[in-house]
Amino acid sequence: MNPAFPELPDFPWDSLADHAARARAHPDGVVDLSVGTPVDPVAPLIQAALSSVAEVPGYPTTHGIPALRDAAVAALARRHGVTGLDPTAVLPTIGSKELVAWLPTLLGARGRTVVIPELAYPTYEVGALLAGADIVRSDGMVALGPAAPALVWLNSPSNPTGRVLPVEHLRKVVEWARERGTIVVSDECYLALGWTADPVSVLHPDVCGGDVTGLLAVHSLSKSSSLAGYRAGFVTGDPALVAGLLEARKHAGMIVPLPVQHAMLAALSDDTHVAEQKARFGRRREVLLPALEAAGFTVSHSEAGLYLWSTRGESAWDTVSWLAERGILVAPGTFYGPSGGNHVRIALTATDERIAAAAARLAG
Repeated sequence: MNPAFPELPDFPWDSLADHAARARAHPDGVVDLSVGTPVDPVAPLIQAALSSVAEVPGYPTTHGIPALRDAAVAALARRHGVTGLDPTAVLPTIGSKELVAWLPTLLGARGRTVVIPELAYPTYEVGALLAGADIVRSDGMVALGPAAPALVWLNSPSNPTGRVLPVEHLRKVVEWARERGTIVVSDECYLALGWTADPVSVLHPDVCGGDVTGLLAVHSLSKSSSLAGYRAGFVTGDPALVAGLLEARKHAGMIVPLPVQHAMLAALSDDTHVAEQKARFGRRREVLLPALEAAGFTVSHSEAGLYLWSTRGESAWDTVSWLAERGILVAPGTFYGPSGGNHVRIALTATDERIAAAAARLAG
């Protein structure tokens, strides 16, 4: 327990320590599929951009260089059909996790309600707790009745399930929220990784009708560009909301380093490396998915994103243990909410050799 924040849960991955030790004891080494950490090299053009401003001594701006904001708007239009965004309404962030954790606080949610998905990235809950907000887990708005939450989190494609929300569902959430003055925040970190479904941004005209009022979309370059180590993300949407976030972040010193801003500019301006990285993940998925199914797993949803949401029809921790005996480490579904008790999240973020090793062990 953290004495400064006693309401915060323990960091979930710490509870995997014993299973991790068992998996590492495998004679052929561990296959760690428990986290979404990229393993592939950063594209050379991004590395070059990072070092190109290494001699610059001054402070960077919180708002980011104009060229980066322009590149983010252009990339969203080119890659995802999001049009009409104002470049001034783009704000670079130190990865996306810190933004997710502090957004309810920065948006004034204290004493109000934050709605998160029933199965959700744990930091949504942590962010609400840090803000002193109440939490409701819900995938549908009808169950919330006439309530007017401070904000609603969407996550499509989902972490952990890989579920993709259809345009009609996204549109209904936006309409519901606007009737109540509720902010909608869409975590779109996996938007570029559709497999059997095409994810759509909450800022797409088919969802919001070209009006981004009350809407924010959170983006990360960790997955699509392998920039987890760079801590590179951004938020965009409603210009008024972004302006408020910018002012608060100026005071708090939440600034993306200038070399990282230039690396982001390079990454957002080039689609080739994104396609190549997606293809790598796709090849790994083609190996691991049938291996799991042949071993008796059912893979639920998982039509997009970096994870296979899988079950053997037993307790998630029993499945974690079964896999650890085979040197494979995964995350129990309970990390993501009470309804994840019979599933595990299995990541595609391992090398081709390690994915092949996992498939062989499942077959054995």
